[in-house]
Amino acid sequence: MTEEKETKGEKKHKYSIIVPTYNERLNIAIIVYLIFKHLRDVDFEIIVVDDGSPDGTQEIVKQLQQLYGEDRILLRARAKKLGLGTAYIHGLKHASGDFVVIMDADLSHHPKYLPSFIKKQLETNASIVTGTRYVKGGGVHGWNLMRKLTSRGANVLAQTLLWPGVSDLTGSFRLYKKSVLEDVISSCVSKGYVFQMEMIVRATRKGYHIEEVPITFVDRVFGTSKLGGSEIVEYLKGLVYLLLTT
Repeated sequence: MTEEKETKGEKKHKYSIIVPTYNERLNIAIIVYLIFKHLRDVDFEIIVVDDGSPDGTQEIVKQLQQLYGEDRILLRARAKKLGLGTAYIHGLKHASGDFVVIMDADLSHHPKYLPSFIKKQLETNASIVTGTRYVKGGGVHGWNLMRKLTSRGANVLAQTLLWPGVSDLTGSFRLYKKSVLEDVISSCVSKGYVFQMEMIVRATRKGYHIEEVPITFVDRVFGTSKLGGSEIVEYLKGLVYLLLTT
């Protein structure tokens, strides 16, 4: 019976969900609750990589560990902010699943989409499933016109120069085969905002099978956005770098 299920693509997988945090005390309990709500029949663990948040994020995570169990919620803290890319590398070291989900803690990535990511991967055997705002069924909620134009413009520019084969390069809500994530992340050099774009471009150049799932991105409810002018400059520098090196 077990062999028959495996041939149909129904082998029981485990998913490691890496959630980097910095000052997400108001959001982390909600995101954890929603992940458990939407993945009732899925084997998963949540790996919280906190970069020394001064707001008490780690204390909330420890309370969640008491509620859900330390085997389901892993706190893998770091002393200070060291960049998004290194946060994923740090979380990956502690991941026991054969698939890895990366998502933000600020509720901009709703866990209700996770079953769709998993379903798409099982149907297509994709190496990567990425959430996109820029296909039918996707969108953005809570952004002003200027931010929408900036985001859309950044993606159009990258599409034109890099031909990555996906519609949303700067999104950071993705499901990876663990081995694929380990391979792609080891070849990336960027940090911060441009890191997500480099990840998907590198994956495309390596020939990995990438599928997309439409999502609605929701601007954060609590806390302040970490995207500013310096990140936009970094993005443009990263775009030039990828154009020259991939």
